[in-house]
Amino acid sequence: MKWLPLLLFLFFDQIQASEVSFKHNGVGLRANLEKAEKWPEGPVVLMTHGTLGHNQMEIISTLQDLFKDNDISSLAINLSLGVNNRKSAMYDCPVTHTHKHTDAIKEISAWVEWLKFEEVKDVILLGHSRGGNQTAWYAAEEIDPVVRKVILIAPQVWSADYADKAYEKRYGKPLKPILDKALALVKAGKGAQAMEHTDFIYCKDTSVTAEAFVNYYQPDERMDTPHLIGKIKQPVLLFVGTEDKVVKGLQKKLEKLPQAGKLTVEVMDGADHFFRDLYAEDLADRAVEFIQEQ
Repeated sequence: MKWLPLLLFLFFDQIQASEVSFKHNGVGLRANLEKAEKWPEGPVVLMTHGTLGHNQMEIISTLQDLFKDNDISSLAINLSLGVNNRKSAMYDCPVTHTHKHTDAIKEISAWVEWLKFEEVKDVILLGHSRGGNQTAWYAAEEIDPVVRKVILIAPQVWSADYADKAYEKRYGKPLKPILDKALALVKAGKGAQAMEHTDFIYCKDTSVTAEAFVNYYQPDERMDTPHLIGKIKQPVLLFVGTEDKVVKGLQKKLEKLPQAGKLTVEVMDGADHFFRDLYAEDLADRAVEFIQEQ
């Protein structure tokens, strides 16, 4: 019977970690829930991944483990990207893109409502990369008293000039003619029409609906996370990695913001965009301190 305590531990561990799902606007949403012992009491960290990613990406799963070690529950959501019950894997580029950047904001809202249904009363929002922008956008525009704090990890920055240059550098062609074509289709009431052989986000020669293309590429200063910071009512902890080659210029943009007591910026020397290994541990330690501060 020496194996009984081990079996009980494994059984309890499996109960604590579980996949949860529900339907939102006809699309199945999935998430990984890690319950601390005091669930549903205490804070729950609602985590949103980055561009075309998933909820089992290394930075997300590592942070869930580290939060669990600190007796903090977390819910890592898997953005649908327009796919019913989308699996935890990178988006398959050949599949026609119908998803929009702003879909994530609605899905974050839906998961907050799900947590409230589960009687959670203390939610901490966390987002990485594009998910950081979507998290900030939600927090800036939707006020919910259960959301107590916001953690942004290398959140997206944007400018029209940078978007144009980045697109041309990646694909060797200008963005404007393609965006103009998509805008014309949307104006003509053909937003759902697929634009074949179109380069989109990280996917070369793919298929994307006109309305999806417009939603990601039409100039909108809310795509720039620093623009949103001042509109967020909750305390914000924002992490910057000095070796981040994906989100460039974030620290400089933050330095130009008016000094606000609700924003704390942590610059991690040597960390890249994904805060791997010891950087993840340091990030989690600081995040736990922030969560526990009253």
